Amino acid sequence: MSADTAARKTVAVLDYGSGNVHSVVKAVETAGASAVLTADPEIVLQADGLIVPGVGAFDAVMTQLLAVRGDELIDRRLAGGRPVLGICVGEQVMFDRGIEHGIERDGLGQWPGTVRKLDSDRLPHMGWNTIDVGEGSQLFDGIETERFYFVHSYAATEWFIEGRTAATKPIVSWADHGERFIAAVENGPLSATQFHPEKSGEAGIRLLRNWIQTL
Repeated sequence: MSADTAARKTVAVLDYGSGNVHSVVKAVETAGASAVLTADPEIVLQADGLIVPGVGAFDAVMTQLLAVRGDELIDRRLAGGRPVLGICVGEQVMFDRGIEHGIERDGLGQWPGTVRKLDSDRLPHMGWNTIDVGEGSQLFDGIETERFYFVHSYAATEWFIEGRTAATKPIVSWADHGERFIAAVENGPLSATQFHPEKSGEAGIRLLRNWIQTL
């Protein structure tokens, strides 16, 4: 085994029946890590990083996550300071709750707030958009002015944690589509993006590489 191979970080991509999992795996490998698509608890807990993808409705994603005990695995990783990255609905479910198609569902409760339908005449928000990057961001280091690919109609539009005591102040990045919404969060071991890095070309690969370098 070469030194480069031995030094590669291992990223588990949570396989729970939702998300563009194969494109995420390919993007992680392109970004320089070894990726494994799995719901095996031992592998998920031992990996250097965990990615939680998500496509579809908030309620369905939560049901699928709970079926593989994803809530417990995410909690255990974060309790041990082990990095987790949520993507799209994988970001949304980190909040307290989601309201979609008239269904209100509890999320994972890692962050306070509600995911709801964006106030825009054009939904879904589909395509490339710029990001108002939070100061000190590691995810967006060197790619602050790049555009990223979004496909969604729902988002969290408020952030509540500033007043709380935290070892590291959360870094929140924003985007606009009809109204301002949370595009990414970096909060200790837990990070998430509303956009799809795996669909965002070289900028998305660089963002994943930035995350991998923090593992």
